[in-house]
Amino acid sequence: MIGKLKGVVDSFGEDHVILDVHGVGYIAHCSARTLQRLPAVGEAAVLFIETYVREDMIRLYGFASEAEKEWFRLLMTVQGVGAKVALAVLGVLSPAELATAIAVRDLTAISRAPGVGKRVAERITGELKDKAPGFSDADPAALRLAGDVAEAKGRGPAGDAVSALVNLGYGQLQASTAVAAAMKEAGEGAPTEKLIRLGLKELSK
Repeated sequence: MIGKLKGVVDSFGEDHVILDVHGVGYIAHCSARTLQRLPAVGEAAVLFIETYVREDMIRLYGFASEAEKEWFRLLMTVQGVGAKVALAVLGVLSPAELATAIAVRDLTAISRAPGVGKRVAERITGELKDKAPGFSDADPAALRLAGDVAEAKGRGPAGDAVSALVNLGYGQLQASTAVAAAMKEAGEGAPTEKLIRLGLKELSK
C-alpha cells in the first residue's frame, strides 16, 4: 500500500494531479481545496495517500494533510457517501471547519459541497457527531454544548435564540456557543429574550 508520495508535480486534471516520483507518474485524485494548494507544475510536492484496490482498478486519493486523509476515511463510513462525495465535502471545508460544522449540526455548510443534499448532510452529522469534537480547533466542551443547542433549533427558546443571533449576522458556531453559555447561566427554562440578551453579552466579550 502507498501511504505517502513525494515528487514533482507533472500536470493537473479536473479532479486529479499527476505526481512524478523518480520517473513514475502517479495519478492522485484530490479535493478541489488540495488541488488549489498544490505548487505549480515542475515544483516539489508531498501528498498523503489513501489507496483503494478493487478487482477492476487501483485508485489513489491524495491529501494535503493526515487530518484531511482521516476525514476522507470517516466520511466514507457514512451510508451513501462515496469517494466523490467525500472529496466534494473536503473541497469546500477544511478538516477543522468540517469538524465544527458536524459538531454544531451546520447542515448548510456541509450542503455547499456539490452533490450533497440535506439528507446526506444529515447523515454525515448524525453518524459522525461523536467523532467531530476531537478534530475541531474549537473547544470540545463548547462544541458539545453548541451541538445540543443546534439540535434543539426550532424546538424551544434555545433554538429561537440561536436563529435570532444567526439572523443578526453571527455564525452558527458563534451563535450556538453563545446561547449554550447563556443557558448555563440562566438555566434551561429561560425565555428566548433572556437567552438572546445573555448571548449578545457573551459575544461582546
